[in-house]
Amino acid sequence: MAAQEPDQSGRAAARRRFARLMHRLVVRAPWAWPLVRGGMRRQFDRYAADWDSRVDAGSPEHLAPLAAALLHVHPAPERALDVGTGTGEAALLVAREFPAARVRGVDISAEMIAQARAKVGLDPEGRIAFKVADSAALPWPDGSFDLLTMLNAPPFFAEVARVLRPGGFAVVAASWGPRTPFHTPDELLRRGFERHGVRELASGEAAEGTYWIGRAAA
Repeated sequence: MAAQEPDQSGRAAARRRFARLMHRLVVRAPWAWPLVRGGMRRQFDRYAADWDSRVDAGSPEHLAPLAAALLHVHPAPERALDVGTGTGEAALLVAREFPAARVRGVDISAEMIAQARAKVGLDPEGRIAFKVADSAALPWPDGSFDLLTMLNAPPFFAEVARVLRPGGFAVVAASWGPRTPFHTPDELLRRGFERHGVRELASGEAAEGTYWIGRAAA
């Protein structure tokens, strides 16, 4: 076992480096996303079964920056979308914070979505639902949501702005701040979203994480 631990640690470090590289590519050159999309999907399909234990998903520390950001969202949304939802913990937090909202979660990984769906089971009211979708080509018309959240996920600026309603909120949070493989600096978020009519509302820190909030023009 001792002989295996350095190798496991090395693989984990390599995965983090790969994630950071992919994140920088997607945020700074979104046109390159189709070139890496298949590899990213396969990678997260492999991680899905033990993802929650791997990243402590759903823990107070993991969700703290998103929870802090949601305090700035008012009036409460009617429709919310969690982009890059993984196993759904961020979407479930949004649903708890806004009990009247219909919440949707999307992820490119079918295995991640299977894990998320298992957490909600049958929802006769259809208030919370998950589906496989590409964050760069969301399957909803323009202006569909009052709130979009992204926890530890790369933001596709144009697509987020497209599906936001006028006055809607975009929240980007990173559980461990700059140490998060999928972390986008505030200045890059500010510039990227402003090009698409989403202005910075607030930013801050919570626990070990960071958050940024933008709002579409009313």
